[in-house]
Amino acid sequence: MEAPKSWDIFCSVVDNYGDIGVCWRLSRQLAAEHGLHVRLWVDDLAAFRRIWPEIAADQEIQQSRGVEVRHWMQPFPAVEAADVVVEAFACNLPENYLHAMAIRTPRPRWINLEYLSAEDWVGECHGLASPNPRLPLTKHFFFPGFAPNTGGVLLERDLERQRRVFQLSAGAQAAFWQELGMAPAHGEEVRISLFCYPGSRAEELFECWHEQGPVTCLVPEGIAGEAIAAFFGQAAPAAGGALRRGSLEVRILPFLEQDRYDRLLWACDCNFVRGEDSFMRAQWALRPMVWQPYPQAEGTHLHKLAAFLRRYCDGLPAETGRAVADFWNAWSRGEGMGTTWPAFWTQQVPLARRAELWAAGLRNNGDLAAKLVQFCSLRL
Repeated sequence: MEAPKSWDIFCSVVDNYGDIGVCWRLSRQLAAEHGLHVRLWVDDLAAFRRIWPEIAADQEIQQSRGVEVRHWMQPFPAVEAADVVVEAFACNLPENYLHAMAIRTPRPRWINLEYLSAEDWVGECHGLASPNPRLPLTKHFFFPGFAPNTGGVLLERDLERQRRVFQLSAGAQAAFWQELGMAPAHGEEVRISLFCYPGSRAEELFECWHEQGPVTCLVPEGIAGEAIAAFFGQAAPAAGGALRRGSLEVRILPFLEQDRYDRLLWACDCNFVRGEDSFMRAQWALRPMVWQPYPQAEGTHLHKLAAFLRRYCDGLPAETGRAVADFWNAWSRGEGMGTTWPAFWTQQVPLARRAELWAAGLRNNGDLAAKLVQFCSLRL
């Protein structure tokens, strides 16, 4: 069956920038690689603009990178439903749009794009149908994941070539650092990107790093402000500013749009990431990484962390696996980083090898955009 050509993707920005980050990458990829007409409906264009400055926060309809971007407002306009309707992360579709779906012939494929998880049940639930109790519509659950029986993860066709070219070019890296107002790393300097949730105890990391030296920690503006104030005794400076203590320099970066953030991950020696979007991009960077899942009540996020660690550490030397699990758990729990970081950092070589093998396995599982197009081409 021919792939459906028109797609509506709905994104409600509720979790910082992860949801719009995923939806925007997916929209761009569907348009660029699959030749689809994509309308991306977003309820917070100001948040969108932070990761993609081409977006105008005051325009109801605009085009960017082959995608039609629409401001999702109330009341919702009367529009024809697309061939495929994707509600990202269980956002609720407008009622009048649901009725437009119900009267359309043929009826749209309706997809609930779920959150990324490494838990075993994801593969069992991937693709399941859920008939609507009021309307003649059926929703299908599409679960991204790290196993072949899931929806896979986002990977643009040219991403790995771009990364290789960048990481093999001292000139490209020097030009990137110059864009950020920095010289290339010197001597034994270690560069670490830090993207974390509010309340993270990064001051414990700073305590480690200011004696490890030399370490440059690169923090997006507005991130880790409490930890910076606690460690340095003053508020974080504006973007472009830096604070120094011992052999540690914490440099504040402007909030980078997606493609430049990818290059930051490629250029750093270690990347602290969070949530979903930056988490996946760190995996494609082939650098040591530390993931912080979104904090949830009753420690639910620690179960998600454990599920991923079981997969990621499988095949690692026992010492390396323990060091990774100990430090990642300490970071997400907010205690014990000072005692677990040194052991983690001594595992750079096996972690680099693991990063390459891990990425190869993800590639073999298939990329999310292609698997989603294939799924929606079937007679559901």
